[in-house]
Amino acid sequence: MEQNTQNQQQKKSLRQALFEIYEKKYKALLIIPFLILLLSLAQIGWQIYNTGDFVKKDVSLKGGVTVTVPYNKNIDIVLVEKQISSEFPKNDIAVRTLGGAGTAGGIIVEADIDANNNAERGRLLQAIGASLKIDLSNVDYGIEIIGSSLGASFFRESLIALAVAFLFMGLVVLIYFRTFIPSIAIVLAAFSDMAFALAAINLMDVRIGTAGIAAFLMLIGYSVDTDILLSVRVLKRKEGTVMDRIVSSIKTGMTETITAIVAVTVAMLVTQSEVIRQIMLILLLGLVADIFNTWIQNVGLLRIYIERKAKKGVVI
Repeated sequence: MEQNTQNQQQKKSLRQALFEIYEKKYKALLIIPFLILLLSLAQIGWQIYNTGDFVKKDVSLKGGVTVTVPYNKNIDIVLVEKQISSEFPKNDIAVRTLGGAGTAGGIIVEADIDANNNAERGRLLQAIGASLKIDLSNVDYGIEIIGSSLGASFFRESLIALAVAFLFMGLVVLIYFRTFIPSIAIVLAAFSDMAFALAAINLMDVRIGTAGIAAFLMLIGYSVDTDILLSVRVLKRKEGTVMDRIVSSIKTGMTETITAIVAVTVAMLVTQSEVIRQIMLILLLGLVADIFNTWIQNVGLLRIYIERKAKKGVVI
């Protein structure tokens, strides 16, 4: 009984100590999210320096050929990809399986070769057949061709849509709060979430398609949700102290975020669709980053803003 009491007291004292650090050292804690943002931007810059682009694009965004081959045997995807890549050392080759419930239904091969070059398409089909040890002329395979100009057009229009969505999000926030610093804090948190997700998928060598762009659009909404919740409770409500309002926001916001994290994690692990898996992965990375960017970065900036207002005699 005494041991349980001591353990409870230790847990309570640890929780209290962490809360005191969170309450009193909020300016120092700002180093964490800003360091994560700096590292994310550094990775993106390194990606641009090495590849000429800030993200790794799949065939749907840069053009190429996608071949779908029905195949019900278990194969070594890595080995197949290496064998096909050896025939196209200057091109990006990606191989993934189709199927469900542990059974193989086929494979998908993506290659950023010249879609209009019949000779290259023939070499690709020959390489796929050799790696699978089958004659594709006897197989009812499917082939999808996307021109490089069409892929570039998709990518450009997707980026425009993303930029417009982000711009209008910032305008709506600014119009609602009518104060510059809190609005910029919300926009900065959303930008930080997206930068972290982008840097992480680059490090994970994930090739982004049109589904990935859609995921970043969704991430804007997920990101600003908790930030607006925090800003509304801290700036618009008057009951309790500022810290009481922040704690109340954390309880509600973290419940939302953890629920979303669990949901997207389950979806990512259960789904057999590569498109859905990519969307869920990007959302998961953004939601994890949002914990730091909302409850450390945004909280810290709001408290600094409120302190400066208090010095000028404005009570918030």
